[in-house]
Order: sequence, then structure tokens, then C-alpha cells
Amino acid sequence: MHINYKKWITGIREEIQEISVVELAAHPGVSPIIIDVREPEEYEQGSIPGALLIPRGQLEGAIGDRVADPQTEIVLYCAVGERSALAAHSLGLLGYRNVVSLAEGFEGWKHAGQPWRVPDVLPADQRARYSRHLLLPEVGDDGQRRLLASKVVVVGAGGLGSPAAIYLAAAGIGTLGIVDFDVVDATNLQRQILHNSERLGRRKVDSARQTLAALNPDVDVVAIAKQLTADNVLNILDGYDVIVDGSDNFPTRYLVNDASLHLKKPVVHGSVFRFEGQASVFSPYAGPCYRCLFPEPPPPELAPSCAEAGVLGVVPGIIGSIQAVETIKLLLGIGAPLVGKLLTYDALDQDFRLLRFRRDPDCPACADEGRLPTIVDYDPLCVPAER
Repeated sequence: MHINYKKWITGIREEIQEISVVELAAHPGVSPIIIDVREPEEYEQGSIPGALLIPRGQLEGAIGDRVADPQTEIVLYCAVGERSALAAHSLGLLGYRNVVSLAEGFEGWKHAGQPWRVPDVLPADQRARYSRHLLLPEVGDDGQRRLLASKVVVVGAGGLGSPAAIYLAAAGIGTLGIVDFDVVDATNLQRQILHNSERLGRRKVDSARQTLAALNPDVDVVAIAKQLTADNVLNILDGYDVIVDGSDNFPTRYLVNDASLHLKKPVVHGSVFRFEGQASVFSPYAGPCYRCLFPEPPPPELAPSCAEAGVLGVVPGIIGSIQAVETIKLLLGIGAPLVGKLLTYDALDQDFRLLRFRRDPDCPACADEGRLPTIVDYDPLCVPAER
């Protein structure tokens, strides 16, 4: 059976509501949501400012995530008004009642002298790599570009730093600093997944850079083969947007905490012990700091190292992955970060618990924003070391 396309599309356009370029340009009140239903390559050549791109073939499946309320006022447009008419008809069948199609399409919009722009879009290879991010309304093109422009420093290329760095690199963090002064040892390989058997004896930062560069060439991996000290911590951590603390000792955690208060950079904390782990986010002066939670370190017999007490290899993988999630949330400004919250994990009981804690008004580090903590080195008991 032969179908007359022109007659059919004319019938569709008679069934839906259309808006002219003049009417849209002079639209009163709250601006409607404008959706471009053309293909990405058309959108990249120019679009109406503020328009969302949802190609026609994806519209029905994606509209619920992008526009949840079916009463929302929506304007659809394509090149000349035909695809957008079909799209408006489809959305009507889905229950969207305030949908109109731009009658003259984008070509009519341009010819009428209305403002348009060439969007700042990701190149094709990045659109493919980050395609699952781009489908998330909370990320999208703008969020992914933000991640690509972000700078994150990971303190420690060990059990926690390994999964955190791998997922941050995969997510497209533009600059990833890795701080560690140690070398790869056979005992690391059970949990430190940045490294492998062929790299025994190599510097961990070099091993990390090799792994991360192979995973994602978009990421600039900065290898910092130094031990953090009072003399260098501010210079090393400065310039980054977020600090991921994957260290395994209290002196480094206190040093990183105090430096973050000077730099006003958030710290995404993680720690593990045997079958347990915990994570939190310390946002300087917006929430409690590490010293609010642990004013003093526990006695050594209650906080042995992994070398002394052991650790189930996958536990730091879980906690490090949570650190990566929290970092991305901070960079994108989405969700509820673990500020003022301590997430604990028990692998044996497969139990997560969320504990809340407040900023300590008597905290020796953050109680007074006008009196920054002194940056000093700490001995193993977290007592200021002799200088």
C-alpha cells in the first residue's frame, strides 16, 4: 500500500499544536523547555541557545528522565518542522499535554535573524567514550566537560588510591595527581590494582601513570613521587579541586586535613581495617573536618596497619570506589555528599551504616576560620615532630 508522505505529515501537523518563530521569540512568561530532536551532527552545526538535544529516535525513551512532569511546557524543533511534528504527536500519546512544534524549524529560526549558537560539544571520540555519562541528566555534555576540566589529587597509590584513581580516570577527570613515594611490592598486589607483577620494584606513581594512561588518554596523570611533609604539602595539593585521601596512617591524614583548611579544598576520606572500611567528606568550614571526628589518634594497639592486622583485598576496592563517587558528586555539584556523615562498611555482615556527626566548636583545627592550624610534621603518635 502506497502512503502519500506529504499528505500524511500534513495530517499529523493538523493534529498537533505548532508555534511560529515570531511567537516563540516573543513567548511571554516562563520560558518553555526547548528540545532539539535533530541528530547530533546537525546540532553541532548550530542550535537555539539553551536547547536540550534529544534525537528523535531516542525521545520517547529519554523524555521521562529529562522532563518528568507531563504538564511541562515543551517546544520541539527539527530542521524544517516535520520531525518535530512527529515527535510532538508521540509525546502527546505519552501523556504530555503542553507540547508544541516549531513550525518553521531551525532553518526558519535562523532565516528570521533569531539568535543561535554553535554548541560547545564533545568531539565524536569523547561522545562515544562517555556516552553513558551523557545519557544522565545530572551529567550530560556540560557535566562531562566539567569533569574533563577538573583537577583531582589522590594521596596514596595503594589499596584505596588504586580503585579511586582508576574510576576517576575512567570518568574523564582532566588532571589526576598521584602522590606516593613508595615502590611496588609483591604484598601490594592482593589489593592495589593499579600495579601488576611486572612492575615490582618500580615507583608506584610511575606504575599508576602507566595504568591510567592506558585506560584513558584524555587524562593528564601527574606523578608526584614525594612524601608529604609540612614543607611541601601546601605546594603539592594546591591547584587541585578535590583531595582524595587514600593514605594509611594518621600523621598523613592530619597533615592533609590541616593543609585542606589552608587551601579550602574538600577532602574525600577513606580508611580500611581488616574486613571494615569507612568514608566521609570533609568540606572546610562548611562541615566538620577530620579532627572533629578524630581529635586524637587511637592508641597504636587499636589501629594497627594493614601489614600488622591484614585486610581483605576487596574492602579497599569498595571504599575507594565510594571515594570516587563522592569526588564526582563534588565536582558536578550533584547529590548529597558525605559531609558531616561517616559511612561505615562491614564486609562480614555485608552491612553499611551512616553515622552523622557535627563540627566540633572546640576543634583544634577548624573551630576558628580566622586562625588556621599550624602546618607541622607529625611523628607516628601524631605528636608534632621536632624540627
